[in-house]
Amino acid sequence: MTKGTVTPLRTGWNFGVSLNGIAFDPLAAEFWHGDPNSGWSYNALVGSIFLGLDANYAHVQPNGKYHYHGVPTGLIELLEWSASEHSPLVGYAADGFPIYAMTGAVDGKETEMESSYRLKPGNSPGGREPNGRYDGTFNEDYEYVEGQGHLDQCNGTVTVSAEYPNGTYAYFLTQDYPFVPRCFMGTPDQSFKFGRG
Repeated sequence: MTKGTVTPLRTGWNFGVSLNGIAFDPLAAEFWHGDPNSGWSYNALVGSIFLGLDANYAHVQPNGKYHYHGVPTGLIELLEWSASEHSPLVGYAADGFPIYAMTGAVDGKETEMESSYRLKPGNSPGGREPNGRYDGTFNEDYEYVEGQGHLDQCNGTVTVSAEYPNGTYAYFLTQDYPFVPRCFMGTPDQSFKFGRG
């Protein structure tokens, strides 16, 4: 659990696991024109494709795996999450760092943690790419802008919490894109890859 080089989350990997044992798997397996090599993956939470998400921003894949694409509302209610307090621990990422939901300490004050991603301005170029305005339909419609919000490119920051009173690097689930982080600051364990026996 050492913070190091950024590792992108790839299709076929879970980002982490919640305290109730349900996986965080933010990437949908749907691509522009059905082509995984197109470089354009659908954003699961925009509604451009029907995934049958429930109130927890989760659904069951054809293989029977139930997993979260966004903030697990039922779980955070059970954990008594409050907007005025640091989030309770909700899970652990594949690299061992903790996962919290939406609220953390910024300059000693409990704050809703804001992502540093924004929609790209203008239109996509067309051709081999979808043509039209960047509107959030695809994950590639977003760009990371350092300092735009409270969190780094992996939706994480150093935080002090009840579980880590001396501070730790941690990931945050957010209300806005990317919702569930899309990269790791540590090395993800191979057990989080799909299809293991």
